[in-house]
Amino acid sequence: MNNQTLVFDTTEKKVSLFQGLVKNDEIVYEFEDVPTVKVENGYYEVMQIQGEQKVPVLRVPMANTNMIIQK
Repeated sequence: MNNQTLVFDTTEKKVSLFQGLVKNDEIVYEFEDVPTVKVENGYYEVMQIQGEQKVPVLRVPMANTNMIIQK
């Protein structure tokens, strides 16, 4: 299982998922309009605003994902 890094920018409301442990690695997914990243049972769930609703757009396992929260 490969490690990955999820970076949640709370100011820009943006999430980037990097393949690897550092931000210089390849971006696998990127989402904007993200009000929150939920911590669920064994995974991180990225929620995105679509219209007037918050919908899940990505789930990644906590076991191989580092999450960085930045402002």
